[in-house]
Amino acid sequence: MTRRIDAYSLRLFVSTARAGSIVRGAELEHIAPSALSRRIADLEHAFGTALFVRSPRGIALTDAGRLVLARGERIDEDLQSLVREVQLEGGEMRGTVRLYANMSAVIGFLPERLRAFMAAHPRVEVSLHEEDTRDVIRACLDDRADVGVGVETPVPAGLDAWRFALDPLQVVLPVGHALARRKTLAFAELLAHPLIGIHRGGALDRALHERAQALQQSFTPAVWVSSFDAVCRMVEAGLGIAVVPQSAGAAYAGSPRFVRRPLAEAWAQRELHLYALRKTPRPRPVAALIDALRD
Repeated sequence: MTRRIDAYSLRLFVSTARAGSIVRGAELEHIAPSALSRRIADLEHAFGTALFVRSPRGIALTDAGRLVLARGERIDEDLQSLVREVQLEGGEMRGTVRLYANMSAVIGFLPERLRAFMAAHPRVEVSLHEEDTRDVIRACLDDRADVGVGVETPVPAGLDAWRFALDPLQVVLPVGHALARRKTLAFAELLAHPLIGIHRGGALDRALHERAQALQQSFTPAVWVSSFDAVCRMVEAGLGIAVVPQSAGAAYAGSPRFVRRPLAEAWAQRELHLYALRKTPRPRPVAALIDALRD
């Protein structure tokens, strides 16, 4: 009797084999590791043989597992192609687009653009995740994100990129601060004053550390917080000044209690880009979202 092979379990097996770890495979497929293990065990039962060798060091493919991986990848590609063809046959665009974006894009630019896109395509769902730019790029490369938005960065092989928005860096100061009368500020001047840092290790933090090192100085904030609204609240309380994207300054420091000044350096003219794994053809909802978000 022919045993039934579940296509979803086969996809989970392929993702786990590529990841080299049940835990990592579960993260990629958004499923609990225990549930993934049961699916793979059911698949092994259906095939009547082990597909992985399990040990304290992780997993390794058996000879049968390597055969199933090679064939399973082709089957999964065929199924995804079938989904795209069916979507193309339908008159109305529908589906889910996985969008990963950094904090400043989520705050400053995406809400209105997404509202317009979703109004034009009511049957398309956008699943939005906020991540640091580095994690946005990784998600695109791992095919966990259909579209990413982050700070402009050299594009890794296999990714496409498009300009999304200009989001220059500016300085947020409390009213009455010694630097508030200046029209523009040099980054070196800021380093002599108490600073508020955001998201230690994030893209902006790394960039400011690099710029300070180039000046043979150190970027040493007195206070660290994890969000732009918290940064502005610290500035408002007089604990220091901060460098933030213009989008965040407009959202959280637009009251008369704050002064915002541009940074004088050319590197402060920061751009945000769209990123997507290179695919031909792209699913219609993904292509439509990219077109809607491109600047």
